[in-house]
Amino acid sequence: MYLSFGKRFLDLVLAGSALLVLWPVMLVVAVALWFGFDGKVLFRQQRPGLHGKAFTFYKFTTMTQGRDAAGELLPDEHRLTSLGSFIRKTSLDELPQLWNVLKGDMSLVGPRPLLMDYLPLYTPDQARRHAVKPGITGWAQVNGRNLLSWEEKFTFDVWYVEHASFKVDLQILWRTFKHVIQPEGISAPDTATMPRFTGSSNTAS
Repeated sequence: MYLSFGKRFLDLVLAGSALLVLWPVMLVVAVALWFGFDGKVLFRQQRPGLHGKAFTFYKFTTMTQGRDAAGELLPDEHRLTSLGSFIRKTSLDELPQLWNVLKGDMSLVGPRPLLMDYLPLYTPDQARRHAVKPGITGWAQVNGRNLLSWEEKFTFDVWYVEHASFKVDLQILWRTFKHVIQPEGISAPDTATMPRFTGSSNTAS
């Protein structure tokens, strides 16, 4: 019952209230990015949502589109600017996803929406993370975020699928607020963000 009705009600109330309160902050960030990234304010990408169905995911831009001589994107650490690093550290880059929540593509709490390319790489158990809507924050994010291995993240994601409730969501939201005040786990060791997922050792061939 909670996942069907209560969770959606919580999403609408909190996401709508957050947008009303935070729109001046979002405007300042957008203006800063407009000048800092040559007018490229929003990052848009197709991500898998509930049951793996694709939706358009929004974030504030934090990286340039710098490419090498072969036309390939440079590594994240070469494209992440000081402005982008600050926006990521303060989690301001996630604010446009409040619109995703209002649209119903995402929830405030749930497994993070990753890349469409990862879908065929999941084990059957890992794929269960798509049994609920993806979230702006989640159980993995408040238990290590990018300091976790991919396998650890997916274990936390599946735990959430099995234990989602109003109480659990409030606990995650409160812990997320504390992590925003004292940021940690923004990046994996030795990388600006998180290495790509290439499949688990036990992924079926």
